[in-house]
Amino acid sequence: MKKNGVLVLSALGCIAGPALAQSSVTIYGVMDAPVEYVNNVARGVPTVVNNQLVSQPGGSRLSVASAGLSSPRWGLRGQEDLGAGLSAVFVLEGGFGVDSGVMTSNRLFGRQAFVGLQGPYGRLTFGRQYTSIFDGLSNFTPTRYAVLYEPIAWQLGVNYRSDNTIKYLGNFGPLKAAAHFTFGAGAGAVGFTPLGNGGAGETAGNFRDNAGYGASLTYLGGSVGATVVYDEWRPAVTTGQPGTVRKYGAALSYEIGTVKAMAGYRWNRSSFANGNTFVRDDYWWAGLTYRVTPALGLSLGYYYADIKEARVGPTAPGTKPANPWQVTFVADYDLSKRTDVYVTTAYARNAGLNFDSTPISFATGYIPTAGQKGMYGLAIGVRHKF
Repeated sequence: MKKNGVLVLSALGCIAGPALAQSSVTIYGVMDAPVEYVNNVARGVPTVVNNQLVSQPGGSRLSVASAGLSSPRWGLRGQEDLGAGLSAVFVLEGGFGVDSGVMTSNRLFGRQAFVGLQGPYGRLTFGRQYTSIFDGLSNFTPTRYAVLYEPIAWQLGVNYRSDNTIKYLGNFGPLKAAAHFTFGAGAGAVGFTPLGNGGAGETAGNFRDNAGYGASLTYLGGSVGATVVYDEWRPAVTTGQPGTVRKYGAALSYEIGTVKAMAGYRWNRSSFANGNTFVRDDYWWAGLTYRVTPALGLSLGYYYADIKEARVGPTAPGTKPANPWQVTFVADYDLSKRTDVYVTTAYARNAGLNFDSTPISFATGYIPTAGQKGMYGLAIGVRHKF
């Protein structure tokens, strides 16, 4: 829904003189509410006892989930024409759960909050925004980063949305380039606890704490697509002692009519400040999407991680967990251009859904109960975009 900038900001109680200069302001959002069944899910994260993770009890869960194919959100997007092909742009975006109406973080605009300039040679923005690896792989994921069920945090890293970031985006015909530098991400990283300096990383004498950078180059021409990505982040649990999380990867896609096939690979090594490996894995995925009719779309994804080594702490012994894999299927039917209904289901082995597992990740709330090697999920939902 588009409105004059003064009217939209007035409705939000934010009238100010500079708002009169806006060429346009758009208020937008997504509402998504599924009913979900999951089995073998624990009631909480494991506890660490003698360098071993002890799983919590649990069982099956039936609930209205807080997110479905999309994370519920609302936002403001604005642009002002400055002349000579130059524009000022901004985005403010916050997330919430449809099941409760509660914000998904303690931030009003925890998803995105940035401002910048856009011109013939690209866009330069400043603030909280997605990293380059997110942009580079967005066209090569089987279910388009669906919250239910795609291992987004495993694939991209928990820092895929970062504070204090400078980012460049450029479109040159079929080529799209992205690059970013983060002065400090941590406290607002997805599913991650606060780090040294509160996650800000902007402390005198500790410039490297929680800083990160990355780039991606993507080709989308006709029926063929390809991308290469790189991402590095230096989380500091203790001020002045950052670890290292380094990822690189590549993906390909090919379309024939209404069928699109894709496959990708992502290398990762995450290490503690003392140099010991937290997680070293090779992650692979493949998928198919098929537009059966103009209204009905099907998606199928397969995900596999070859975990070389993992530790629960910087001085714990290294282990070789069983390799997790997952199959995901989505059937999505458009009732209109803005409203759809869907069924999505997934089965994960040697991990919880979305690769929530022990001793690796507890980012999305699908942690398996003790002794369980598999987890199944099924959700039926409705989504509306405005």
